[in-house]
This record gives sequence, C-alpha cells and structure tokens, in this order.
Amino acid sequence: MQLRTMATLVALALAASLAACGQDANQAAKDAATKAADAAKDAAKATQDAAKATADATKDAANKAADATKDAAAQATAAAKDAADATKDAAAKAADATKDAADASKAAADKAVQDAKDAAKK
Repeated sequence: MQLRTMATLVALALAASLAACGQDANQAAKDAATKAADAAKDAAKATQDAAKATADATKDAANKAADATKDAAAQATAAAKDAADATKDAAAKAADATKDAADASKAAADKAVQDAKDAAKK
C-alpha cells in the first residue's frame, strides 16, 4: 500500500509540475507572439519609411534633372540666337564688301574708259 501511495503522490507531483510548466509555456508563447507582432510592426514602419525616403529621393532627382534640362535648353536657344545674329551680321558685312568691291570696280572701269578716251583725243 505504501507503494501505491508513493506512486500516487509521485504521479500527483508530476501532474502538478506539468500543469505549472504548461501555464509558463502558454505565457511564454503569448509573450513571444506579442514580441513577434511588435517586431513585424517595426519592420513594416521601417519599410514604409524607406519607401518614403526612396520616393522623396526619386522626386528630388527628377526635379533636378528637369531643371538641368530646362537650363540646357535655354542655353542652347541662346547659343542658336547668337549664332543666327552672327550669321546675319556676317552676311550683311559680306554684302557691303561686295557692293564696295563692285563700286570700286565700276570706278576703275570708268576711269579706264576716260583714260582711253583722253588717250584717243591726243
């Protein structure tokens, strides 16, 4: 009978120990789940912050590229205008030089004709 009593007491002690461990295990599982949920929230926030930072950086880069393109287009337009003005000035100067050369040729031809007439009279 003592053996039965002893076996019963040991079984009762084991059952109590397992029950106590089971409650600790459940609490530990709940704590782990809470920590995992918090970690997931932190990871989601970090991902959201990184996405926002990436979007902001992309927007800034696009704005800078647009500004640079705009500036380059303005400079190209100004350079084209300057080239057109220089071409116009050069054409006007060439036309004036051609007219002056034609006038000088006419004057020389007229003088040659007059000299020829004068020589023919003598």
